[in-house]
Amino acid sequence: MAEKTTNYQCPACTGPLHYDGASGKLVCDYCGSAYDVKDIEARYAKKQAAADTAAEGDAKKAARLPRQDSPVWSEAEAEGLNSYSCPTCGAELVCDETTAATTCPYCGNPTVLGGKLSGKLKPEYILPFKLDKKAAIAQLTRYYKGKAFLPKAFKSQNHIAEIQGVYVPFWLYDAKADARGRYEGQNSESHREGDYMVTTTQHYDVRREGSADFTKVPVDGSSKMPNTHMDAIEPFDYGDLKPFSTAYLPGYLADRYDEDADACAERAYRRMYNSTADALHATTGGYSEIHPISENINVDMTHAHYALLPVWMLHTRWKDKDFLFAMNGQTGRLIGDLPVDKSRVAAWFAGISLPLMAVLAFLLLL
Repeated sequence: MAEKTTNYQCPACTGPLHYDGASGKLVCDYCGSAYDVKDIEARYAKKQAAADTAAEGDAKKAARLPRQDSPVWSEAEAEGLNSYSCPTCGAELVCDETTAATTCPYCGNPTVLGGKLSGKLKPEYILPFKLDKKAAIAQLTRYYKGKAFLPKAFKSQNHIAEIQGVYVPFWLYDAKADARGRYEGQNSESHREGDYMVTTTQHYDVRREGSADFTKVPVDGSSKMPNTHMDAIEPFDYGDLKPFSTAYLPGYLADRYDEDADACAERAYRRMYNSTADALHATTGGYSEIHPISENINVDMTHAHYALLPVWMLHTRWKDKDFLFAMNGQTGRLIGDLPVDKSRVAAWFAGISLPLMAVLAFLLLL
């Protein structure tokens, strides 16, 4: 895959532009000129507006959960963009039409076939990359350090330079929750009276209730991405969230959701439910024992936003096993499984156990 993909041309030299997360600008690959995103968007505004007017119909809503709108890719936005469907895992990745997509970031499949953009919802929001490829490689290199049982060959054979920036599809859920509970609280005190230990227990009728608002609780909409990976690289700072624009795509791939808002809602609901329950339980302190009598927790899902969030990904295969690394493209938080060199584990165990056995034998002789 080419390192850079393009959607816009440089006004100075017509060279390809790519979004640079460090500067927050679109930078020309050829002459080095840099432009504000708004300035480049303004150059394409008329063309996009005309295409939007000509667009036919509205897209079907992604789910029963309401969205403020259901925009589709306009002709101007889709111009020069293709989606590629991986025949192995089914990932659908949006990138420039000139990109030779040679590796799927999810499964590492080397052959990626062409597809279309039509009929897919356009995201409402995008969170631009802040960390560039050099920073991602440096972070992954640091992640390797100190891993005593990591095979030496793995570092040189896992193609760390092939790490790819991918905008992963997320559903961001808003909800209102209310909770109430009734508990029996107990405080016990013991003291000695002669030969007897006397324990006095006081019982309390404890009642609690409250409400909470949830905003943009994230759940990834890609079945290919392990949920544990996405949960582990949270949180994202929504302060940098932008209305979606294709101006942020150059230089990166963008995955399309294959699980709609309804399919992902259960995970979001469970997270909100557990958070509400924890907050309710946290108010019942001050008792030596607390016993629940009844609880009623209600979470009303009110809205689902479709957004693309930045993730650096590296899929690698070593000794017929797959390893997937994911890194938050905004904060650098990283998660990934590493192989274990059994021979190094055995050597370490022998280095520890043999001296211990010698000491034990010496003590027995004494």
